[in-house]
Amino acid sequence: MDSFQQFPPETRVWIYQSNKPFNQSVLPELKELVDRFAQNWVSHNRQLRAHGDVLHDRFILLAVDEGQADASGCSIDKSVHFLKQLEKELGVDLFDRMTFAWMDDDGVKAAGSEEFSSLYQAGKITADTLVFDNLVKTKGELEENWLKPLNKSWHRRFV
Repeated sequence: MDSFQQFPPETRVWIYQSNKPFNQSVLPELKELVDRFAQNWVSHNRQLRAHGDVLHDRFILLAVDEGQADASGCSIDKSVHFLKQLEKELGVDLFDRMTFAWMDDDGVKAAGSEEFSSLYQAGKITADTLVFDNLVKTKGELEENWLKPLNKSWHRRFV
């Protein structure tokens, strides 16, 4: 198994954010399931050089080094099916793109777009608050731009 650090910056990534933190009691098993999925992920019967992880007890990361083999539509469908199964088992929503996550002194917080806007209006979230941009597409973007100030993110149009 390759360490994610060994993957090139152009590695394709997908980030799925849970609407609530994963229960600490299921985290070890969840990490193992995500890793096992990535290790067995194939595209047109070709093994993908892939990585899977759970970050900040709230995000599922899947990554594919497409320099070796591209993730096809069918392989992406398999990942979505896998994640939909996890949603059912864990009682979470991994596909709501209108739930925004940010970092504060107590860790990662999340809220729907309307509540997020209200928190901004109340001054509890500011232009400098670090938000998670789950739309990053590569490992390089993940490392450099996943966490960014609200005023430099697409989230700003919702406040």
